Amino acid sequence: MCPHQPTCPSADSADREAAHLVATFPQQGWSLLCNGVVCFEDTGELLPDGQVIAPHRAPLGAGHVVRAA
Repeated sequence: MCPHQPTCPSADSADREAAHLVATFPQQGWSLLCNGVVCFEDTGELLPDGQVIAPHRAPLGAGHVVRAA
């Protein structure tokens, strides 16, 4: 049960990544959120029920403006 007020989004909600960090292991490339979701540095996720969410980072160049020097 999440002790935060307001409570963190559940692992099955669309905004699950907004939950508070419980532990972070940057040297290993992952973090644990309050809702039990494991987030990986490649933006993939492992949900508490074992479901795998594929990495979902934006493709290179998306939203970036490249300016010539």
